[in-house]
Amino acid sequence: MGKITGKIIIDRERCKGCELCITVCPKGILAIDETINSYGFTPVILRNSGQCNACAQCAEICPDIAIEVFKDSEK
Repeated sequence: MGKITGKIIIDRERCKGCELCITVCPKGILAIDETINSYGFTPVILRNSGQCNACAQCAEICPDIAIEVFKDSEK
């Protein structure tokens, strides 16, 4: 069986930058963006997608349902 990798999609317009996802990410690959969204919030961004293991803790804790996580396995 290959290594599990993940792909994260963050909806910038839904994210209010509460940082809950940042606190639970075991890989530390989420951060606050420097630019604001149309609502005036600084949303979360993914810093290094290659390190994501698709644990989905970020999506589970997000109160705004702004994060989707997809699993993929390398062969």
